[in-house]
Amino acid sequence: MPHQSQPVDETLYREDDFTFVKEECGIYDPDALKKHILAVQAKAYALHCFPCISLFRFAKTQMSTLPAYKEVLQLGREREGAILLDLGCCCGTDIRKVARDGFPVGNLIASDILADFWDTGHELFRSTPKTFPVVFLPGDALDPKFLEPSAPLAAPMRVPDGDSPPPLTSLTCLTPLRGRVSVIHTSAVLHLFSEDHQLHLVRSLAGLLSPLPGSIILGWHLGRRVKGFGLLGHASLDGRHVFCHSPDSWRALWEGVFPQGTIKVEVELAEIASDDGEDWGRMTWSVVKI
Repeated sequence: MPHQSQPVDETLYREDDFTFVKEECGIYDPDALKKHILAVQAKAYALHCFPCISLFRFAKTQMSTLPAYKEVLQLGREREGAILLDLGCCCGTDIRKVARDGFPVGNLIASDILADFWDTGHELFRSTPKTFPVVFLPGDALDPKFLEPSAPLAAPMRVPDGDSPPPLTSLTCLTPLRGRVSVIHTSAVLHLFSEDHQLHLVRSLAGLLSPLPGSIILGWHLGRRVKGFGLLGHASLDGRHVFCHSPDSWRALWEGVFPQGTIKVEVELAEIASDDGEDWGRMTWSVVKI
């Protein structure tokens, strides 16, 4: 079924969901805050009618709600040079939250397919590239010219003296970060792709992950009790059929990509009541190097 945009439903707006935006941009008047977020939503939705924009997720913190978030912050504190990649960052709400929570700003990198999303994020948070100097790379993660798939490293890299990761500000694609990223976050992204493309992206992310113990990939996306296609009209507001993994198939997918015994996969499916009878739900997950 073709992708079709739907009118944005303002009744989905809940002021309590946007405490972080309120504090970051300094708009404390409820009416002014709502007007500001709705204006930015309209601009973002005009760029691409992703469901996460119509559902206001572009302005909500997501990574910080995940069970493994405390491990993310610990890596930022304790691992020298730990790099965090937020893939599918949209307007950059999550990467701003992790920066405020203490992850070194100079070690953060955000990426999405449209550069205009990042500019819209600056408008949402009333920031500039100078006041929030996190590196942003626009690109298609399925394009090998932007992110070349590679096998995950089984052991820490042995590099000559002086061979350090490239400066994040020098990057034009993600491939040079192979085996050097300590944290990869991607939420509300993978269910946008076919089963084959999900496998492609999983392999690519596995290749980016640092082989050091504790390195982590985490996020959430839509899932089902039994993997397969579902008409997620209630979930996505656009009536598309999308491919959803089950917890078992998602775990098996990652364990088939990494060498046996090198990762721990945690998956939880929280089913959501649906009038259309679909057994879909929010699948929260993490993949940790051991």
